[in-house]
Amino acid sequence: MMVPSYEDIIERLNSHKLWDFPGGVHPDDKKTLSNTSGIQRVALPDLFTLPLRQHVGMEGGCIVDVGDRVKKGQPLTQSTNPYAVPVHAPSSGEVVAIAPHVIAHPSGLTEMCISIRPDGEDSWTELAPMADYRAYEKSELIEAICNAGISGLGGAGFPTHIKTSSSKPVEFLIINGIECEPYITADDRLMREYAWQIRQGIDILTHLVGPKAIVIAVEDNKPEAIEALRLACQDKTDYRIVPVETKYPAGGEKQLIQIITGREVPRNGLPADIGILMFNVGTAYAIADAIISGKPLIERVVTLTGEAAGQPCNVWARLGTPVGHLLDHAEYQPEKQRAPRVIMGGPMMGFALADLNIPIVKITNCLLVPGKRELADDDVERPCIRCSECADACPASLLPQQLFWHAKAKEHDKVQEYNLFDCIECGACAYVCPSEIPLVHYYRQAKSAIRLERDERNKAEKARLRFEARKARLEQEKREREERHRKAKEARMAASENKGSTGSKDKVAAALARAKAKKQSQQSAGTASQPPEDKKAQVAAAVARAKAKKATRQSDTSLPSEPDAAPSEGSDDKQEKVAAAIARAKAKKAQRDSPEQQDVTSPLSDESPQADEDDKKQRVAAAVARAKAKKQAREASLEESADSSDERADNQSSTSDKDARIAAAVARAKAKKAQRDMPRQSNEHSARDEAAKQENTAEDEKRQRIAAAVAKAKAKKAARNTDSENE
Repeated sequence: MMVPSYEDIIERLNSHKLWDFPGGVHPDDKKTLSNTSGIQRVALPDLFTLPLRQHVGMEGGCIVDVGDRVKKGQPLTQSTNPYAVPVHAPSSGEVVAIAPHVIAHPSGLTEMCISIRPDGEDSWTELAPMADYRAYEKSELIEAICNAGISGLGGAGFPTHIKTSSSKPVEFLIINGIECEPYITADDRLMREYAWQIRQGIDILTHLVGPKAIVIAVEDNKPEAIEALRLACQDKTDYRIVPVETKYPAGGEKQLIQIITGREVPRNGLPADIGILMFNVGTAYAIADAIISGKPLIERVVTLTGEAAGQPCNVWARLGTPVGHLLDHAEYQPEKQRAPRVIMGGPMMGFALADLNIPIVKITNCLLVPGKRELADDDVERPCIRCSECADACPASLLPQQLFWHAKAKEHDKVQEYNLFDCIECGACAYVCPSEIPLVHYYRQAKSAIRLERDERNKAEKARLRFEARKARLEQEKREREERHRKAKEARMAASENKGSTGSKDKVAAALARAKAKKQSQQSAGTASQPPEDKKAQVAAAVARAKAKKATRQSDTSLPSEPDAAPSEGSDDKQEKVAAAIARAKAKKAQRDSPEQQDVTSPLSDESPQADEDDKKQRVAAAVARAKAKKQAREASLEESADSSDERADNQSSTSDKDARIAAAVARAKAKKAQRDMPRQSNEHSARDEAAKQENTAEDEKRQRIAAAVAKAKAKKAARNTDSENE
C-alpha cells in the first residue's frame, strides 16, 4: 500500500474526505445518560490515597514523610527517571500513611501509596505560572510540563514531556476528541465547557513541536463540542476541526491516525516515526492549566453513569479520591444490580473493581454501574463456534479465535506468533461474540503472564551477566596473580643464576669482610692491651735470642783440630756483630716510637679483661716458641756432638760440651727471666696512674733490651772462652 504524502492528506482533509480502518463495531453509545448536565464539583473526601505511579513508566521518589503538613498542589514525589512524573497533593492536609494500597488494576494489585487527610482549608501552595510562554525556552516549558505531573489522560498514561521532546520532524499534530467508547462523556463535556483552555493547550503544543498541520478530530455524535471548538479556534485558520464518523474504536491512536492520514503506524514503531504526534483534549487542557495558571495535575473530569446511578453526571474528581465517595455523589443504587458491580472505564475496555476504596488516578475517565439488563453476565461463557465474527470486527486485523485458544492453553509462544501485543484490547471481538466469551480477559491474562516471564528472564539474564562478570573478574585476578607469581619465580631463578656465577666471588668477598672485621676488632682490642712498639721490641728480642742460640750452636761445633776453624771463627764473629747491631737498631726505633703510641692508646683499655687475655695468649705463644727452639737446639747440639766425637778426644769433648752447655743454659735462663719480667712489670705498672705507667714502660723496655744485650754478650764471651780453652 502506498503511503499518502503530506499534500495528498491536506487535499483530502480540505475536501472533507477521510480514510477508514478495518473492522469496528457500532454499539449503543448511551451517552445521553450523563452529557445533559454540566461538570460538577464534589465535596472533599475524608482521605486521599495517591499511588506513586499513575502513568506508563517509573514511579518518582517520595519526598514527604508521615506527619508532614502539605499544601494543595505541593509535589509529593520527584522525578528520578526520564519516564517518571511526580504526583501532587490534591488538597491541603496531613500525610497520615505511606504504605501499599490496592490500586486501579484488573488483578487488584497493591502499590505504594501516600495517604493524606485533608484539613478542609484547601489552601494552595505557591504557584509559578508562565503565561507569556513564548518568552521562555522550549526546554523550560517541557520541564514545567513534567514538573506538573502531566501524562496522557486519554487512557494510555504516557508521559507528555517525552512526546513533546521528540527530535523528529512533525507533519501532523492531532488532538484526539473522539471519545468513542459508549457511556463516557467526560471529553464531550470538557470540550463544550472549556474549549478556550483546550485551544490554549493546543497553542502551547504547536509552539513546542512545530507541526505543519494541526487537526482536531471529534466524533460526529458530538455536535455541541464541535461547534464550541470551532468558535474557540476561529482566528486560527491552520487549525482544522475534523468531524469523524462514529465507529468504535475510532478513538484508538493507530485507528485515528489511519482515519486522518491514511498512514499505518509500524508494528513496533511509534506515531512519531511517521511524522505524527497525538494528544488527548484532556491533556491539552492540563497543559494550559500548568503553563498559563501554574497549576499541577491534581484533578480530572470523570463520568459517573449507568442505570444503577441515581444522578449520572460528570464531575471534577480530585486524584486520590476513593471510588465510593464519587458513587455517593452520583447516588449509587446497588439494588438495581444483580450483584454490586462497579466498572472503571467503559463497557468495552473497562474492568470490574473489587474494592470501593480504590482511588481515582490520572487515566480514570469513567465509573460505570450497570443495571440488571445493561451488560451481559460474565458467567454465561459458552464454547467457541468458530463463526469468525471476532476476526471481522478486529480493528487490528488479528485472529482473535486463535489468540483465544493459545492463550487459554497458556501457549505463550504461539500467541506471540499471532501478534498478541498488537491487540489494543478494545473489546470489539468480545462485543460481537455470540458465545459471549470474554476474549479481552484471556488476552490480558496472557499478556501479564508473558510480561512476568519476560521480567524473570530479564532478571535471570542480569543475574547471569553479573555472575559471568564476577567469574571473569575472578579469572582475571587469578591470571594476574599467576602472572605475578611467574614473574617472581623467574626473578628468583635469575637471581639464583647470577648468585651462582658470582657465588665464589661473593664468598671470597664475605670472607675478606669477615677477616677485616675480625682484624679490626683484634686491632682495637690489641691496641688497648699492648702497644705495637712493645710487640716489635719483643720480636726484636726474640730474634736476638735466636741468633745468640745459633751462635752458641755454631761455637759448639767449632773444633781446633779442623783446618778451616780459624777462618770460620772470624766469619761467625762478624755475623754475630751484625745481628747484634740490627737488634740494637730495632730496639732504638721501638723506643723512639713508643711515646707516640702511648699518647693515642686509651688508658682504660689496659685495664680491660680482653687485654689481660691477649697478654696471656701472647705469653703462652712465646713460651711454646722458646720450648720448640730449645728442643731444636738440643737435637742439633747432640747431632753435632755425635759427629765431632770421633774426631776429638774423649776427654776434650766432654769438657768442652759441658762448658758450652753450661754457658748456653745460663744465657737461656737469663733470657727467660727477662721475658718473664716483661709481662710481670707491665701488669704491676698497669695499676698505677697513666702518667707513671707511660714513663715506666719506656724504662722497662730499655732494661729489657739491656738485659738481652748483656745476655748475648755473656753468651758470646762464654763461647769465646770455650774456644780459647779448647785451643
